[in-house]
Amino acid sequence: MKKIDVPLNAEIFGLQPNMAVLHQVVTAQLAARRAGSQHTKTRAEVAGGGAKPWRQKGTGRARQGSIRAPHWRGGGMAHALTGRSYAQKTPKKMVRLALCSALSDRAADDKVIVIDEWSIDTPKTKDALAALNTIGVSGKVLLVLGEGDDAVWKSFRNLKDVHCQFARELNAYDVLVCDYIVFTRETLPGAAPASEARVAVEPKTADKTADTKDEDSSNG
Repeated sequence: MKKIDVPLNAEIFGLQPNMAVLHQVVTAQLAARRAGSQHTKTRAEVAGGGAKPWRQKGTGRARQGSIRAPHWRGGGMAHALTGRSYAQKTPKKMVRLALCSALSDRAADDKVIVIDEWSIDTPKTKDALAALNTIGVSGKVLLVLGEGDDAVWKSFRNLKDVHCQFARELNAYDVLVCDYIVFTRETLPGAAPASEARVAVEPKTADKTADTKDEDSSNG
């Protein structure tokens, strides 16, 4: 495991951060985390109170219809709070722009680190601490992992200031609250692996060869 110098994609890491979009997206993300499970009972939900407390006239007291009215002790609550969802609809383009703005902000401060691979096969917190010392990072660290990095995640999950996240879960808020972001060559956004490039070329070569054979057979 070692740090490598990889050119960062300017469309992702070289933008001027859009603070208005960042604020809106982060606010929506934090709002979506709220449970919205608050609930207090109205007078219709409180048990009891079916009988009239006393007759309408002749007692000298104010007329009452139920002991579960809001002004009674133990009664229902007026304008009661009920469960609700705090989720906000945010366009996908705004979410992507906010993420790119956050990544660009960290890249401008030289807080984006790229390594070749983790080289952790078995979960060990001791190996995780050694890896952080090798990279030379401190404070809150965000590790962007690949789908097959389960051993890496288990190694770092007990460390207080380290947050592990898969590449598909990367978001603006987690980027902003961390001091350093560590990518691997595989999880770095905007960097296409060499294997994908070969796969894209090989079918074209095979098709061209097949076309050549067809032409030769037709000419023969």
